[in-house]
Amino acid sequence: MNENTYALVTGASRGIGKSITDKLLSQGARVIGTARSSEFDPEFLSSDRFEGLHVDLEYPEAIKEKLEPIFQRDHAPNVLINNAGIFIESGFDKSDDFWLDSWDKTMQVNLRASAILSKWALKRWKVDEGGILINVSSRAAYRGDTQEYAAYAASKGGMVAFTKSIARDFGKHNISAYSIAPGFIKTDMALDSIEVYGEDYLTEGMAFDEITSPEEVGELVAFLASGKVRHMTGATFHINGGSYMI
Repeated sequence: MNENTYALVTGASRGIGKSITDKLLSQGARVIGTARSSEFDPEFLSSDRFEGLHVDLEYPEAIKEKLEPIFQRDHAPNVLINNAGIFIESGFDKSDDFWLDSWDKTMQVNLRASAILSKWALKRWKVDEGGILINVSSRAAYRGDTQEYAAYAASKGGMVAFTKSIARDFGKHNISAYSIAPGFIKTDMALDSIEVYGEDYLTEGMAFDEITSPEEVGELVAFLASGKVRHMTGATFHINGGSYMI
């Protein structure tokens, strides 16, 4: 990986996305990172190889206005990492209106936004003859989640199926597509659960007595972004501390 790698990373200000961005920059890549409202790491902002954009993926108009033009630049991203996601609690005891609104928001941010960004990337990559798509899904796509987070699990399952469909049809254009399915990762999102349940509860059933670090996910993403395993296109990479194995 070098300065000829131009990556777009959604959700780059926190958690997994921050670790991905940090790893890519450390390996010489140029990164465009997005965030909804939180500030980017000052070290990122001090780099002339990083560009930060604030855009709320809940709003299709904002995505089109701020992100579609990126794929029309002279140096458009040749790596797209759809990492941003939301995790809304919406149990089956909620009102129908609230429940469906939660589904719509979850699908928009987790799946529809990723899909339209991928569509714009693929259009450009067919012209440029190559690109790498990496979609950050979840173990929930494979083992499900509790009923309160059924929408989240469904959105992440859709992401995996979407990625496989891209891999099947676009390999002839030198385009590779991968999914990553993390389990519990030690991020701000997980810390809320740790405070409620404790780390021992969250590591129950895992092969390790520790929660996976976001840095480890960053290492995996950087490896896939290097283009060294093109023929693993369509594969899902499970990084969950052995909480389930496929």
